[in-house]
Amino acid sequence: MTTQLTFKKYTEEDFSDYLNLVKEDDLMQYITGKGLSETDAKRRFAFILDLGQQHNALGYFQVLDTATGQIIGDCKLVFYKRNIHIFEIGYLVRKEHWRQGLGTKICEYLLSQASTVNKENDVIAVIHPENIASRKLLEKFNFESYFKGNEDGTTIEKLILKRS
Repeated sequence: MTTQLTFKKYTEEDFSDYLNLVKEDDLMQYITGKGLSETDAKRRFAFILDLGQQHNALGYFQVLDTATGQIIGDCKLVFYKRNIHIFEIGYLVRKEHWRQGLGTKICEYLLSQASTVNKENDVIAVIHPENIASRKLLEKFNFESYFKGNEDGTTIEKLILKRS
C-alpha cells in the first residue's frame, strides 16, 4: 500500500512535534551534525514560523501520512538566502520511513509548489556531501552538483535544478 502524504505549514501549536523530529541524532546528522536541544529547536522554530508568514506557498511544512495523521518528516520550500530569485528545498524523513519512496513524493510536491509561485526560478538543495541517498534523490529530478566545500563553517554540497 502506498502512503499518501499531506503537507501542512507549521503553526505555533506544532512545536512539540517539531522538537520530536529535530532532537533525533540520526535524522539531523546530515543537517546540523546532531539532534537539536530544546533551546536550539525553539530558536529555529521561531525562525520557521516567521518565514512561513512571509508567503502563503513558501515555508516549512510537516509531512503527514494522510491516512493516520502520523508525522513522517518535514520539508521546506523557501527563497534561497543568497539569492531571492532561486528557491531552496529541503526535507527530513523519520528513519522508519526511509527507502519507501517518500522522498520522491516530497520532492514532487516541493517542485510543484515552486512552479505555482514561479516556474522559472531555479531550485537548489544544500546537502551534506556524505548524504548519498539525498544526492541520488535530487539527481533523479535532474539536479546537478555545482559546489562542494565549506560555507559558513559547514561542509556542504549544493545541487541546482535549472528551470529558466
